[in-house]
Amino acid sequence: MNTKHKYPNPPVADAKTVYPVQYSDAQWKDRLTTEQYYILRQEGTERAFSGKYDHFYEKGTYYSAASLQPVFSSDAKFNSGTGWPSFYAPINPDAVRLVRDESYGTVRWAVVDSKTGSHLGHVFDDGPAPTGKRYCMNSLALIFVPEGGKPPTTSKQ
Repeated sequence: MNTKHKYPNPPVADAKTVYPVQYSDAQWKDRLTTEQYYILRQEGTERAFSGKYDHFYEKGTYYSAASLQPVFSSDAKFNSGTGWPSFYAPINPDAVRLVRDESYGTVRWAVVDSKTGSHLGHVFDDGPAPTGKRYCMNSLALIFVPEGGKPPTTSKQ
């Protein structure tokens, strides 16, 4: 199977990327919980094994808590053993953007919401087939909606 076309990489964003949804810092703080704000807007990371979606395998869709757009499907979720919910591909490549992250003395790729630029997690090249990718996400950055459920209307969960 040629996975190059079925699972294309998300676009790369840089400092010049303009995201379509813009809020002031005060508006973000009003829309998100303190913990969500730390992850999504300050590029924080929740402690390993502390997130509610780490060992969670119901069928459904994961939405960005920042933009409320779908970003991952349970069909691509797997147990990476890392302590964070992991997926081998986003729901579609345009749902997220990749941003070069040189923090902590290493180079890696941050995964951000394509509408707001909000930090969801990181992607690594040690995932399973068919992509070989591990999109390692923060539970606090996601909102799960069960199969057949209605999309979220608020970020605070």
